[in-house]
Amino acid sequence: MLKLYGGARSRATIVQWYLEELGVPYAYQMLDMQSGEHRQPTYLEINPFGKVPAIVDGNLKLWESGAILIYLAEKYDQSLTVEDRAVITQWVLFANATLGPGLFVEATREREMPRLLEPLNQLLERQPFLVGNRLTAADIAVGSMLLYAPLMLGLDYKDYPAIPAYTQRLVERPAGTKIWQPGG
Repeated sequence: MLKLYGGARSRATIVQWYLEELGVPYAYQMLDMQSGEHRQPTYLEINPFGKVPAIVDGNLKLWESGAILIYLAEKYDQSLTVEDRAVITQWVLFANATLGPGLFVEATREREMPRLLEPLNQLLERQPFLVGNRLTAADIAVGSMLLYAPLMLGLDYKDYPAIPAYTQRLVERPAGTKIWQPGG
């Protein structure tokens, strides 16, 4: 069985959410980050940088939430075309390399938010998900960033109404409810 390693309030939630969406059985190993469990030799064999999340799937040890999402999409979502996979990879990279820094780096946030959120809002006005009409790893990656920003930074999306409608669609799904809503 696939094993997911995470810590309290960590990006492991992103991977856990996608595993729930896919219906893939997994064991969750919560590491005590306060006591340094993620810096112990046993865990460093999985991720030498001592960060979470990471997974172990058979002989595969994989870390970085984006890489894990792409791997899970490749392995478990057999309906994807090669073009879908490329677009999903594009969105996962966008979430981690562009959207996350654009929202979370205070020095550039004011400039970057409109550049990032306006085109995203326009896209989400036309379609319910990032890659067509169904949820994919792209939505988990981008949706997570969009959900974390208000929680952690108090950002709102009042100027981009399709974005809160989108994140609401995501968290109302059974897996989204389980991960994002208290008592879900």
